Amino acid sequence: MKIDEAREVRTTCPYCGVGCGVLAKVAADGEVTVRGDPDHPANFGRLCSKGSALAETIDLDGRLLYPEINGRRTGWDEALDLVASTFSRTIAEHGPDAVAFYVSGQLLTEDYYVANKLMKGFIGSANIDTNSRLCMASSVAGHRRAFGSDTVPGSYEDLELADLIVLVGSNLAWCHPVLYQRIAAAREKRPEMKVVLIDPRRTMTSDLADMHLAIAPDGDAALFTGLLAYLGKNDALDRAYIAAHTTGFDGAIAAASALDLAGIAAATGLGEDELVRFYSLFAATAKTVTVYSQGVNQSSSGTDKVNAIINCHLATGRIGKPGTGPFSVTGQPNAMGGREVGGLANMLAAHMEIENPEHRGRVQRFWSAPAIAEKPGLKAVEMFQAVADRRIKALWIMATNPVDSMPDADAVEAAIKACPFVVVSDVLAKTDTVRHAHVRLPAAAWGEKDGTVTNSERRISRQRAFLATPGEARADWWIIAEVAKQMGFGEAFSHASPAEIFAEHAALSAFENDGARDFDIGACAGADGEDYDALVPFQWPAPSQSTPLWPAGHLPRKGGDQPSSWPSPVVSVAERAPSVKLPISPLAGEMAGRPEGGVQAGLSSEEHVQAGRRLEGNASSPSTTRFFANGGFYTPDRKARFIAVRPTAHIRTSPDYPLILNTGRVRDHWHTMTRTGKSQRLSQHLAEPFAEIHPLDAHHFAIGDADIVRVSTVHGEVLVRALVTARQRPGSVFVPMHWTDQFSARARVDALVAPITDAISGQPALKNIAARVERFAATAFGFAVLAERPASIDADYWSLARCAAGWRLEFALTAGRDCPVFAASLLGADAVGETLAYHDVAGGHYRFARFAGSRLAGALYLAPKPVAVSRSWAVEQLSADHADRRGRLAIVAGRPGGNRVDRGAIVCSCFGVGANQIAEAVRGGCVSVEAIGATLNAGTNCGSCRAEIRTIIGARRLQAAE
Repeated sequence: MKIDEAREVRTTCPYCGVGCGVLAKVAADGEVTVRGDPDHPANFGRLCSKGSALAETIDLDGRLLYPEINGRRTGWDEALDLVASTFSRTIAEHGPDAVAFYVSGQLLTEDYYVANKLMKGFIGSANIDTNSRLCMASSVAGHRRAFGSDTVPGSYEDLELADLIVLVGSNLAWCHPVLYQRIAAAREKRPEMKVVLIDPRRTMTSDLADMHLAIAPDGDAALFTGLLAYLGKNDALDRAYIAAHTTGFDGAIAAASALDLAGIAAATGLGEDELVRFYSLFAATAKTVTVYSQGVNQSSSGTDKVNAIINCHLATGRIGKPGTGPFSVTGQPNAMGGREVGGLANMLAAHMEIENPEHRGRVQRFWSAPAIAEKPGLKAVEMFQAVADRRIKALWIMATNPVDSMPDADAVEAAIKACPFVVVSDVLAKTDTVRHAHVRLPAAAWGEKDGTVTNSERRISRQRAFLATPGEARADWWIIAEVAKQMGFGEAFSHASPAEIFAEHAALSAFENDGARDFDIGACAGADGEDYDALVPFQWPAPSQSTPLWPAGHLPRKGGDQPSSWPSPVVSVAERAPSVKLPISPLAGEMAGRPEGGVQAGLSSEEHVQAGRRLEGNASSPSTTRFFANGGFYTPDRKARFIAVRPTAHIRTSPDYPLILNTGRVRDHWHTMTRTGKSQRLSQHLAEPFAEIHPLDAHHFAIGDADIVRVSTVHGEVLVRALVTARQRPGSVFVPMHWTDQFSARARVDALVAPITDAISGQPALKNIAARVERFAATAFGFAVLAERPASIDADYWSLARCAAGWRLEFALTAGRDCPVFAASLLGADAVGETLAYHDVAGGHYRFARFAGSRLAGALYLAPKPVAVSRSWAVEQLSADHADRRGRLAIVAGRPGGNRVDRGAIVCSCFGVGANQIAEAVRGGCVSVEAIGATLNAGTNCGSCRAEIRTIIGARRLQAAE
């Protein structure tokens, strides 16, 4: 791709399921900057810390640029031939179920579609599953049980229209920050809006909550089953809706009544008064949205939890109406798109059912396929167990890292390592999974890929390429199609572009549909390349119409989803008037591009009213953005199904493993850090793996704050930093899931997780694992900053993170280690340059600083306890000039001299603002988040740190009062 002028390209963020619009500006010299798209209906200009740092993650460092066979560089012809011939031979010798694809919610819809088509329609097996199984499969199962289809009923707008938002198992502030900020902005306008947080941890999302219910692990089914019983006993039901649009209510209410309030309190770990306050608030608030995420889904009873929540909304008729509904928020950028194309092993394309022979026949006829999978394939956990016992003999992994993300991850790694033939398509040359591949295929990355994604509110948006594809990397759909051709299926995989694949996908959604299925984007079935290039964000359904598809390359307007004249997807920066301001993600007041009063972009007030009338419940209208207000479910009788949920206890602890391990995400990292680990900005906030431990548990197990601790289960162990905090529920430990062997010594936490799954959805239980913690017997703790990444780190515990101009390293050593020898191994014993050192052998304190000319090559600090060195200040020294002798001695001292500021631990990643700076501003009179923002800029970009800022303000004011 030749860059001959500055331009700005409209694309979509590759992180979570919010689906934020991004404007990627490419300068004439190739430099890339990003900002939120003020016209995109998901984010209206906002971006979180991860989205704001996207430009820092697109370098070629570590990229896989050429195909490889057994570590040897090769050409595409040889690599594709080996993949196709090995899969074909394996199928011929052992049958279609001897091969499998394990794919990803980071694939684009077009990639997903081609992979699913090849496996289910031409290989004839359903052994294709996705890492989305790990995050939202229970939502899919719950939707299908209740609605007859995997339908998300509502829209993001409902979060702003609701009078009560119930957040269940969702740390929205860190995992979906833009939605969190949309709720916060709505609440500023309507302070009467209430928010309830249901989560074992007091996460940063609790900053927004009026009520925090610190529920026991897996207590959600009991909580919402009890709520259904309460609604029935207190005449808070919509009996007309129940009678007209549902079945199974009597069985569900009977099951719910089996537990009395005391029993619910015992099952949830909540007080009876807490339960009554929550139940009465829910019963009294007609406009209620229940948002749920991984705390609900990642459970052995996840599907029952989902249906317990849905039951309450069906019973009150709070579904499909503005400001109401159950709302599953997804964790990946295209988990929804994968669901649409049938990327899960138990689904067919276009939301059709693999168990339904009519559906199988329809898909087979549409594809003109020689075979169609006749039964569900192996779900993720089952798939890797089949790899382990050699039922699966050829495995293709695409855009995911199961060695780190799957439960029982050590067993998964062993299975992959022993598999006779493993293909991995990825963008990086080194991941914990890629290292075991026989064939490595270089895939295009974000910024190079071209296709579509679907977000959590059913909105389809374009990801557009704005960078040249490096080396010999190729789009995933192209790689899959070329293999299909070499397997003999060329005619069915002759697509020349992602536009052709998308048009076929759209046509299948409309094929023999006529309103019988929820997913219908037939309006796009005739899209050509020009139409595809101009495609604007839209919510499905968008069924085909007798009128032209879209004039001048635009889809028909759908209830105000888009302006009447949508901005061009590619804009020459030179065309923009010099006076036009290019905003960053706004927080104050209205979001950029969002009209006052919530009127949707491009509509007058009267049009908005009319559109709102059209939206409610009419699932066959192209203007629909909500489902089910007036019934119309996708069951045979078009009625929703109440599910009789009978909560069961999940007691997994024992005397040997007395604690509950909960895994999850942090604010600035995502998945296994293959992208965010490239950004020094995103690595500042939390630079090493940790375990949150309640002070009572820490005292019981003799663990101090910042100790290194061993967290272990029957499946394995990790070494992480102890973070003692009352935000954690007593009896539970939280460890994030991001750290891999590429960034730490032993922190792959999913190696500790048992392969226990929900019996219906197959989703693993990642948040209720019996564990124990103990202090790791470290005798020396260390911190280092290094200009170059070390080739190896010979430490018992270590964690490496990017920083400005280099790397930062936390480490710990056990008894008997020679500290100067270890320092030399990191800093280079024979390196040219000056080395300054301080040794207190008796006290166990060592400090080293090596200089190359006037630049710092590395500094290392060792102590018998966690090192008291200003991390942010030490990192800054890698970028500074050190010709002055006094400045070099300050580095050995480990602290700024004179009046130089120590920022402290970074709180605001966007602007690099530390805790000490915020505390100092509070002492100076800044007693609100807004005042801190005005003084330091902290909290004024993505807003993800605002809760932490408020915590620091509260702590400083409390100290002052004392």
